[in-house]
Amino acid sequence: PADFNAQDPTSLVVLLASLDAKAEIVEREGEGVRLKVTSPAGGFVAEYAGCNPQGRACKALQFDAAAERSAPTLAQVNAFNQSSLTCRIVQDRAGRPHVLYSTLLFAGDTRQEMQTQIAAWRACLGDFGAFLKDPPGYLASAP
Repeated sequence: PADFNAQDPTSLVVLLASLDAKAEIVEREGEGVRLKVTSPAGGFVAEYAGCNPQGRACKALQFDAAAERSAPTLAQVNAFNQSSLTCRIVQDRAGRPHVLYSTLLFAGDTRQEMQTQIAAWRACLGDFGAFLKDPPGYLASAP
């Protein structure tokens, strides 16, 4: 629709609902807006940055999913990051791995372009799951 605005978190809420995911804005702080998302594939966070005081006109978006368990080694995490063009794994202070995908946002971004970003995020989630299940096996077949 013409009213889609990739820089407005509420547009992502509506788009995700059309994809069988529920998103809700859970925090607005400074220039950031945080959404909690639940979907059939699992939960994650979508975090907007560089937003105006009204929480719109945001400049960037990051998706973040944490693993419930699993502790790959730092060497394995680094190897994953070296093998992936778009996905990054980081460990939080508790040692839990997170997969991240981020993108810059522009006023002209369309709904279809955001669907492409979501497809890339879904691919990150799939790779993350495969990696956590068997880090050595995943890395052995990684490019």
